[in-house]
Amino acid sequence: MEKKYVAAIDQGTTGTRFMVFDHSGQVVSSAYREHRQIYPQAGWVEHDPLEIWARTQEVIGEALEKGHVDPREISAIGVTNQRETTLIWDRATGQPICNAIVWQCTRTREICQELLDQGLEEMIRNKSGLVIATYFSGPKIKWILHNLPGLRERAKKGEILFGNMDTWIIWNLTGGPQGGAHITDYSNASRTMLMNLKTLDWDEEILEILDIPRLLLPQIRSSSDRNLYGFTTVEGPLGTPIPVSGDLGDQQAALFGQACFAPGEAKNTYGTGNFMLLNTGGRMIPSKSGLLTTVAYSLETGQAVYALEGSIAITGAAIQWLRDNLGLIGDAAETEEIASSVEDSGGCYFVPAFSGLFAPYWDMYARGAIVGLTRYVNRAHLVRATLEAICYQSRDVLEAMVADSGVQLKSLKVDGGAVKNNFLMQLQADILGIKVIRPKINETTALGAAYAAGLAVGFWEGLDDLKTNCVVDREFVPTWDEARRTKGYNYWKKAVERTRDWVERDSSS
Repeated sequence: MEKKYVAAIDQGTTGTRFMVFDHSGQVVSSAYREHRQIYPQAGWVEHDPLEIWARTQEVIGEALEKGHVDPREISAIGVTNQRETTLIWDRATGQPICNAIVWQCTRTREICQELLDQGLEEMIRNKSGLVIATYFSGPKIKWILHNLPGLRERAKKGEILFGNMDTWIIWNLTGGPQGGAHITDYSNASRTMLMNLKTLDWDEEILEILDIPRLLLPQIRSSSDRNLYGFTTVEGPLGTPIPVSGDLGDQQAALFGQACFAPGEAKNTYGTGNFMLLNTGGRMIPSKSGLLTTVAYSLETGQAVYALEGSIAITGAAIQWLRDNLGLIGDAAETEEIASSVEDSGGCYFVPAFSGLFAPYWDMYARGAIVGLTRYVNRAHLVRATLEAICYQSRDVLEAMVADSGVQLKSLKVDGGAVKNNFLMQLQADILGIKVIRPKINETTALGAAYAAGLAVGFWEGLDDLKTNCVVDREFVPTWDEARRTKGYNYWKKAVERTRDWVERDSSS
């Protein structure tokens, strides 16, 4: 049967999507389902891995049926995922040891503080490219092994396995307990705080410090692997052997899907959080401005393209908070009309530091605040202030990126669900003072994973093929003058300072 398609599983923070693409990068079919967000206590966030695997199987079936796609027409499958979310499961049974600890979770704050107190920040940053923060997988693994009796001994025997969500999905796709592939790629491994960016391998010194047995960890492979990770099983949701050959962390997948292959090209993804990446090519640029140095993607074993990244914890999640916690909106789509009904935010600023502040501040003791309130402020002002917070946090990251790289961006490619909001995208252009470019296909995360998988099996011949698929939907040009832009940003920075170091260091909240 003719191989007409490439497919991708996009396992995100709030849900899982399965998408089928044709050779031109157009969407043939798609299905999406949410999963539960579990909050056992303040600051803790968990997901049920078995629920996520069930949702993955469901969306595969739905998308195939909806698009009348025969699985035998699919040449390869790629996987992209919420990064850093940490899971440990039983090798023999496939049963999770506990719920997955989500990247937003702050329960590892004490572990991170101990590492900081030991003066290990510079060493870990130099090796991994990352700051010591609750965000990353390494401290989460240590927490699980420390808090569940007997688990470390089982890890030393190879009886249990660690993975981020890419590893969990690929392991299950390729057989699970019956020989499933226990792998990750360089982009995801670079987010664990355990991989050495220079050697592109697990770092023995960091593993020893965190007391993590190496047998627990997956094999690290290239993001697009001609040797293939494995094949889907006949018993699985696709019902036929299909090569699984692409794997990228969600933000790196979006960079790849936006065809940001040249050093100096950047994208910003608007999801639960915001993530801005700047391709730096073969150069690892150590950040002095609060950014992360990370692997962008790898097309060959032992080789990598690097990036600078600014990670923002809460952007789209702040819109969900307006809807679910405060009841100010019924649906995220309403924010465009509501925010555009007022000329500005009425002098109020919302800093949604629910999980602390990520880039460029890295303050795990910060908490959210709404400041500048007067009796004049109403619902529309608060909704607008929430959209402005998304844009101002992105400006914080862009300023740091320019400082580190010396690259003055003239435009920014954008993707993710929120970019459909024209008001938000215009606001972003106004606050940044540069052109914002929105592609025709917003789901570039899944597209990037599909590209990686398709390249591995020759569905696409090379990167030039992928560039020809990029189609611009709309460009947003700044309309604010510099005085307005500067005044607004100065007030934003004052608001951020009000949130800093809020939680007492011996507090559990």
